[in-house]
Amino acid sequence: MSSFTPHRSDRRAGRDGFPRLLRAEWTRFRSARSRVLAVAASVLVTVSLGLLVAGGARSTCVTWRGEGPCPAPLVGPDGTAVSDRYYFVHQPLKGNGGITARVSDMTGRLRMPDAVPGVRNVKEGVAPWAKAGLLVRQSLTRGTPYAAVMITGGHGVRMQHDFVHDVAGGPARGPLWLRLTRSGETVTGYESGDGETWTEVGTVRLTGLPETVEIGMFAASPGAMWETAEAFAQVTAAFDRITLQGADGPWRHDDVGVSPGPDGRTPHHPGGAVESGGKLLVTGVGDIGPATVDGGLRADLALIGGGVGLIPLLVAAVTFFTAGHRRRPAGTGLPAGPHPARLLAAGAVVVGAVAFAAGLAASGVVVPAGLAVLRANQNPIQPITPGTGLRVIVGYAALAAAAAVLALGLAALVERAVVAVGLAVGLVVVPSLLATAGSAPWLLAATPAAGFAITQSVPAFAHVEAGPSPLGGHYPLPPWAGLAVTCGYAALTLGAAMAVHRRRAPGGFG
Repeated sequence: MSSFTPHRSDRRAGRDGFPRLLRAEWTRFRSARSRVLAVAASVLVTVSLGLLVAGGARSTCVTWRGEGPCPAPLVGPDGTAVSDRYYFVHQPLKGNGGITARVSDMTGRLRMPDAVPGVRNVKEGVAPWAKAGLLVRQSLTRGTPYAAVMITGGHGVRMQHDFVHDVAGGPARGPLWLRLTRSGETVTGYESGDGETWTEVGTVRLTGLPETVEIGMFAASPGAMWETAEAFAQVTAAFDRITLQGADGPWRHDDVGVSPGPDGRTPHHPGGAVESGGKLLVTGVGDIGPATVDGGLRADLALIGGGVGLIPLLVAAVTFFTAGHRRRPAGTGLPAGPHPARLLAAGAVVVGAVAFAAGLAASGVVVPAGLAVLRANQNPIQPITPGTGLRVIVGYAALAAAAAVLALGLAALVERAVVAVGLAVGLVVVPSLLATAGSAPWLLAATPAAGFAITQSVPAFAHVEAGPSPLGGHYPLPPWAGLAVTCGYAALTLGAAMAVHRRRAPGGFG
């Protein structure tokens, strides 16, 4: 039976504990000029690329007056950028009351990519989030509170209000009855298959709803999605069996939000309403909902270089392990330092803290500076709350820390710097770049790159179709869930590395 005398460094670690080990590892990290330069390079790359992209971004809008800066985004009651264009057949409702109608049919047209260059390719069809139904709102002023019950092109019956809120009803198969009632500030939507038996879809409260509101039938269709762009789409809904409670005036027709065409007079893609065969056919374009794509440039655009900026941090984390590992005696059977699990834990704390500080420095500079540059160039900017801005900045720092710990764990498992760097970059950076380019967006849910969702500055809404890449506002996971995936990968990798090295020797990495 063999025995050994504890190494002097082990005795010190035993007396002074983990804090002394942390100080030793921190000293070892900062003593290597190459690692310090790598950390500085990470900050420089992230900030430089972000400001370069922000400085080159130009949003222009073409109107009948010519090309010029785009207007500031329209905002809804809660400050979110919204779209508010639709065709409305309505009349005033004073006090309580409601409206009932049957939607007997929905048809539409979609502009698709041109099969022949220069020849418009328009086909019959209804966009999934095309909507038609009953609407009550404070006024026709765009961005004001509203509530609506509707049939959609591909998502059944919905009850929506104030742009960002959405409640699902039943499926929409064949003709369907809808009802919308108002009692004070409370609005309730119902659906029925026969006009006799009714099911409540949802009830909402519109605080501050005036005594007189506008109530009626509407139609709207968001554009058909081409990758990250939207093209023209319209929907036509057939309403009949229309009854009103509390109102009995003449119907008014308004194409809310329509803009003039090239001549400055003719409406561009107008809606309309006609009576035919006892039915009211209402045609509309546009949308009533959040403007995740068309609401302006997003704050996270300034972090577009964040993926590339992580590469120097990953290299620093890998070389921090491999350089220390080469200096320790291997195969001697003698303890060569603190317990490997403790040493890896200390190394993870050091590289995680350094990466967090570097990420915080980079995001803390480039996000506000990038937004300032975007505004200086007269770009419309998506509204962002202070809380969201803080989450984007600190979240990127947390992502950098998790990625660095993951790289350290990979280095401890494979013990080859080049292989570990390649794995870290392939797992964290490459999936992000591919997803940003619109390829394989699922990678942002299944790989450590999921953590980039923490930088999303505009909320995702289930009732808005988004493009298949982060540039179009698409992240498969919510911000904190995405970061949790990256942290999970880092913890599992580091834990596996600790287990492997714990089995190899009682006192060191040998």
